[in-house]
Amino acid sequence: MDVIRILLAIILPPLGVFLQVGLGLHFWLNILLTLCGYLPGIIHAIWVILRK
Repeated sequence: MDVIRILLAIILPPLGVFLQVGLGLHFWLNILLTLCGYLPGIIHAIWVILRK
């Protein structure tokens, strides 16, 4: 399941984070990072997914 989340995190970072943690702080932080730059959003999403 983590492979699917990582692939989704590369395509759409907030979706990968949402599937991992729901509508929490990390989700909203990832949306902010993705809006500031696509690469920071991807890095944060993969970090959140691999951390659990």
